[in-house]
Amino acid sequence: MAAATVGGGERGRWRAWLDAVVAWNTDPGYRARDAGADAGLERTTTAGTNVRIFHRARHRPSATWRQTTDRAFTLIGDGRYEDAGALLVMAADLEPWLSDSWFNLALLHKFRRDWEQARAAGLRAVALLDREHGAPDWWNLGITATALQDWPLARRAWQAYGLRLPGGPGAQPDGPVSLDLGTTPVRLSPEGESEVVWGRRLDPARIEVLSIPLPSSGRRWGEVVLHDGAPHGERVADGVAYPVFDEIELWAPSPVPTYVVLLQAATAADRDALERLVAEAGYAAEDWTSSVRLLCRACSESRMASDDGHTAHHDPHDDGDAAHPGHLSHLSQGAGGMSWLVERECGIAAPAALVRTLLDRWVAASPGSRAYRDLEEVC
Repeated sequence: MAAATVGGGERGRWRAWLDAVVAWNTDPGYRARDAGADAGLERTTTAGTNVRIFHRARHRPSATWRQTTDRAFTLIGDGRYEDAGALLVMAADLEPWLSDSWFNLALLHKFRRDWEQARAAGLRAVALLDREHGAPDWWNLGITATALQDWPLARRAWQAYGLRLPGGPGAQPDGPVSLDLGTTPVRLSPEGESEVVWGRRLDPARIEVLSIPLPSSGRRWGEVVLHDGAPHGERVADGVAYPVFDEIELWAPSPVPTYVVLLQAATAADRDALERLVAEAGYAAEDWTSSVRLLCRACSESRMASDDGHTAHHDPHDDGDAAHPGHLSHLSQGAGGMSWLVERECGIAAPAALVRTLLDRWVAASPGSRAYRDLEEVC
């Protein structure tokens, strides 16, 4: 389901099928390193300790290296990737035996979507690691290998990080990594008209979109997106917190177009009947009137309750209260206290040759309580 935010879209979860997500990224070193990298910080070490690289004792990086790296990540934050790249190359020349030098370069190439260069720098980073398992260098390399569909390297990276991958006689080492990691929210187009939707996590770096995204995100139902490893926000559903991952780029497009249509549905059961009918045909329909809510960017990237279709949600920026909600409050149709709106804006993901047939069948089953108009392909 989908949600829109003023800083990004916000999608309510699909009803009754939210699985428990596997919390892969709970390693403290991973979180510290990933967050630190974006802030321009080097690998965390205890002051005064030495790092062993190929059995050589190395002191902490020089002040010049730290200053150069900090300046580079400031430039990255400003979008000045070329200038930042020159500084990170300089830092690698200053400390060529330090894995952080190459990890930072690999991060820059990931930001630029230069995956070949990211793989080259990432391989140098892991070759210089001072520990065998759990280093964020491996996670970053796993994302890069997935982007390139270099499946042997992806497997090696995830396993070196510490993940268990399925093996045995049926395993295909040269095929895609395939895991059942449940459902989780993902923020589509995080640098543009962003939208948080729900999807199925195929492996540690890919999510198949199960919601029907709004056309502003430029994404379709069934597409597979590559996502980053550092969560930005959480959605709480049934008492369980699910991390929100940011899309990096489209990994596999979907051939199924998105349509928007205005429904006349006398009851929620009429609306549900269309969703079931389309699902049984192998596609999807989603009632955007009830599933989409607006959130500011700060709220979208924080811990928020997911819309379960039954609960009233109060926007933290709204000065109303439960008895007198303001215009920003979001009240699910099933929460009570709000009359059913017969006219519904619905997104449908289905082939052009099928979408009108499905709508006609839906109307024919109960013509007295169902109708539709203004069917339009939007993505």
